Amino acid sequence: MSTLAPERGHAALSDPATLTLERVLPGPIDRVWDYLTRGELRRQWLASGQMRLEVGAPFELVWRNDELTTPPGPRPAGFEAEHRMHSRILEVSPPHRLAFTWGEAGEVSFDLRQEGRHVRLTVNHRRPPSRDVLLKVAAGWHSHLDILADRIEGNSPAPFWPTWQRLRDDYETRLGV
Repeated sequence: MSTLAPERGHAALSDPATLTLERVLPGPIDRVWDYLTRGELRRQWLASGQMRLEVGAPFELVWRNDELTTPPGPRPAGFEAEHRMHSRILEVSPPHRLAFTWGEAGEVSFDLRQEGRHVRLTVNHRRPPSRDVLLKVAAGWHSHLDILADRIEGNSPAPFWPTWQRLRDDYETRLGV
């Protein structure tokens, strides 16, 4: 796995079917956990939706990427103003691990580890169904995690869509898939 500046580093394929990203965020770990699990905080960097933290519990994520940054930048062709995805909890161990299905086509896990005053967040996205989806989720996770870091650090994030597009193009070269 690549170890390019984990604070804002690129995703890497940790095996042929798993995309891995890391971020080092200001602690405490409970605050980062809340940003992963509480819908009103999660909507500030990823997607809204209430989540019951029980194995097997269904939930829905609702993306409104145009609302993540001001300005959001122009939305690329093929993306709607809102996207919904049904998932279910696979694993939950507060405040260290959360895993859930990624719709019908994979799964995502978040692992948090306290490192002094910081928290190392590792995201694994397993089994993206195609090359196109892999490139979209690589750019998506990278963009969304950068927004999370900015929110926690009290910074204003860069416009979402131009950042996502630049990263998507970068990942097409970087991942070589």
